[in-house]
Amino acid sequence: MPAIKIGYRTVKTAIGTALAIGIAQWLGLEFYSSAGILTILCVKVTQKRSLISSWERFAACIIGILFAAVFFNVLGYHPWSIGLLILLFIPVLVALNLKEGIITSSVIILHLYTLEYLSWKAVGNEVALICIGIGIALFVNLYMPSMEHTVKKIQSDLEEQFKSIFLEFRDYLYDHNHLWDGHEITKAAQLIDEGKDLAFRDVENHTVRYENEYYLYFRMREKQLELIERMMPILSSIDQRYMQGYILGNFFNELSEAVHPGNTAVIYLDSIEKLRSKFREMDLPKDREEFETRSKLLHLLNEIERYLQIKKSFKKSDI
Repeated sequence: MPAIKIGYRTVKTAIGTALAIGIAQWLGLEFYSSAGILTILCVKVTQKRSLISSWERFAACIIGILFAAVFFNVLGYHPWSIGLLILLFIPVLVALNLKEGIITSSVIILHLYTLEYLSWKAVGNEVALICIGIGIALFVNLYMPSMEHTVKKIQSDLEEQFKSIFLEFRDYLYDHNHLWDGHEITKAAQLIDEGKDLAFRDVENHTVRYENEYYLYFRMREKQLELIERMMPILSSIDQRYMQGYILGNFFNELSEAVHPGNTAVIYLDSIEKLRSKFREMDLPKDREEFETRSKLLHLLNEIERYLQIKKSFKKSDI
């Protein structure tokens, strides 16, 4: 049997639901349990999503009350009146981009249908239920636990994968019989997706923040991973060993030691220029096979340069 986990969102929803129902019941409102339902529906993963959901449900409920006032006063309280109302009401909400409010507003409409009368008191009761349910949801969602520790752990794990990839590249350049299944690349892609998701959620938990430095960091690593994937077929096509390959292997070893949040790309970009100069000073290829291999190594060096340029352009404060 799988372990049962109770997350902070579940705890907030439970507390908020109890509060909403308790307040509505204390005020003597009819259908007081509906305040709890609204709270459950409006507690979302992030504050921004809660605000959007709350707005859509509030607007939809008010429109639903207006529809009920018109239809029930004109057509009376009959099942077919409800059917006709819903037939026209749902397309209106969809057109106004208030789809999340369809269920809650329909509940409000059914409350008024059950009462079989429409008065300011009945409308006030429903508006109070809406305000209590949504208000409590927004209140309990003010607390959002910090995700920085988790994001930093993902960042650290991702950098370990990058280091391992560069060491595998080094080993292959030293020995073309070296075998590697490439699982670090798959793992790195997974960590990037997880990191971007958490960082984006952090943005949505701060209504005045429009970007997150960790999100930008993971986007930068995503672009670098694309270049690493482009390097792999170049590497795998190299089946001869020359001095330039060993030199490039040493350079990959240096890069593996420098994978961290800090920006040291400028140093290694200078090293690339020195490597190019060193390659030019070497003897010309003795045959076609050496020429093709050295061309591939030069292509690989160009891809490493693009990898470093991505890191150089990354702006950060302190992550």
